[in-house]
Amino acid sequence: MRSRGLPRPVALTFLVLIAICASGLGAHGQSQDPQTEDLQQLKDRLRQVEQETQDLKAHIDAIETKTKVTVTASTPNEPSPPPKKSTIDLYGFIMLDSGYEFGQSDPNWFDVMRPTKLASFKGEFAPDGSTYFGVRQTRFGVKTSTPTQFGDFKTQFEFELFGTGVDAGQTTFRLRHAYGELGQIGAGQTWSPFMDIDVFPNSIEYWGPSGMVFFRNVQVRWMPIRTDTSELILAVERPGASADQGTYAGRVELQNIKPKFDMPDFSGHVRVMGKWGHLQLAGIFRKISWVDTTPNPTLHVGDDVFGWGVNLSSNLNFSKNNIGRFQVVYGEGIENYMNDAPIDVGVKNNPSSALRPIRGVPLPILGVVSFLDHNWSDRFSTSMGYSLVNIENSNAQNPSDFHQGHYALTNLLYHPIPKVTIGSEFIFGRRVNFLDGFNVNDYRLQFSFKYDWKKGFEL
Repeated sequence: MRSRGLPRPVALTFLVLIAICASGLGAHGQSQDPQTEDLQQLKDRLRQVEQETQDLKAHIDAIETKTKVTVTASTPNEPSPPPKKSTIDLYGFIMLDSGYEFGQSDPNWFDVMRPTKLASFKGEFAPDGSTYFGVRQTRFGVKTSTPTQFGDFKTQFEFELFGTGVDAGQTTFRLRHAYGELGQIGAGQTWSPFMDIDVFPNSIEYWGPSGMVFFRNVQVRWMPIRTDTSELILAVERPGASADQGTYAGRVELQNIKPKFDMPDFSGHVRVMGKWGHLQLAGIFRKISWVDTTPNPTLHVGDDVFGWGVNLSSNLNFSKNNIGRFQVVYGEGIENYMNDAPIDVGVKNNPSSALRPIRGVPLPILGVVSFLDHNWSDRFSTSMGYSLVNIENSNAQNPSDFHQGHYALTNLLYHPIPKVTIGSEFIFGRRVNFLDGFNVNDYRLQFSFKYDWKKGFEL
């Protein structure tokens, strides 16, 4: 009887394995080295950490990609610029004017062409011919800008050395701008909204076109619209006017006539702009009064009149190197807003009334400006053009009173560097009197040197 046991092939195999294991133990004395086992575990752990790191990097990349897509979808434009900072700009120029006047004019206005200041009769400012030098156009200014929750807070202070009024003919301080604005509201002295400073040609003669509206005035303005394509400005301005008693000057009955301004001037303009240039329509309305302060006067010579004006102006970009500057203005009693016009109110005979034999009337006026500025190159430029001022005089004015002024110029300006101008200019002026038939022409040849400068700071 055979005993129970493993099948022979299996048993033989089992015995062989036991022999091999025993042989291995006999040869090495022990199983695998423990240090080898530790090293293998560290390698396995390193591979695990590397795999986890790769998984984390892939997860981070997926999150960043998703965030970038979200930001691009919500803000398709470029990132907004950093917040604006407060700035202060110092600017100005040094300017020398020199030249020769071929005719004659009021010596207080020796370095400018003003038809109203030309002789009103033959030889009034004789002799003809004079050389002049001056630095009266020299200018200094400060501008500031500060961003606020109500809009930009801006200020401007600027003066020059060109004396006028009681300082006519002098080289002395003259205030140009003392102005500030916050958002839509501005106050101080600056350009009247009735004018368009962009009509002024690229010339070196100081006074400029006689038929141009040109006036810096004390005012409060509201600017509800100011964009790249449109502008609306409304203002109340300091009133003022001048009058001429004409042929009645010196009469005892007129010795106590005093001006009275009990209402501000109202002005404004609307402007549209584009690559082609701009078009501006401006208007003004004003009240001019005078009273007789004589106790118990026998004549009624005090009165009120109203002045008004409409001013259409434009700059047209004919090409990259050619800009046309145009203006037409018409109104009554607005002479003190003009660049070169005498009186706002004239005297008119009123024979139908014994108590009011004369009356004051606002004088109608027409002003025209037409100039072309041409750039020959980056260094050379030319301006040329013509301007007219025409006044409809009242019938009691003096025959020698100013009636019409003509102004024209042409020049060649050289810019050796962008901030330096050296120029030569030929200027023509003509005065026509009211009734006596006298008229006179004047000519000037002017040479000027201008050195601009500007420095800006962030605060």
